[in-house]
Amino acid sequence: MTDPISDATFSALADQTRRAILGVIGEHGELSVGEIASRFDGVGRTAVSSHLRILRLAGLITERRDGRYRHYSLTSTPADTVVAFLASVYQNSLEQLSAAITEAVAAAGNPIQRDDELSA
Repeated sequence: MTDPISDATFSALADQTRRAILGVIGEHGELSVGEIASRFDGVGRTAVSSHLRILRLAGLITERRDGRYRHYSLTSTPADTVVAFLASVYQNSLEQLSAAITEAVAAAGNPIQRDDELSA
């Protein structure tokens, strides 16, 4: 996960306001800068535009121009990469935890059954 796209994605997601903007766009679909800014107290249009630029450069959103208006919507590819990475990290941890618990319980003389063994 050291490629520039992933680094840009993680960097963009590191900011709370940008995550909130992604949430708004995800909830409402395609929105203009003004529509996004109107959903935030204390964050002006200029600040929202700056955050949108970072999100767009990271590939998390796309921009569609309609005359003088710009509309933003979500893209999934970089987010899919981040989710896959996090899932692999935590999946390995969960598998290790499961193995450690199974070994500890077996060493104590109390074998445990896994869900897939119970249904057999």
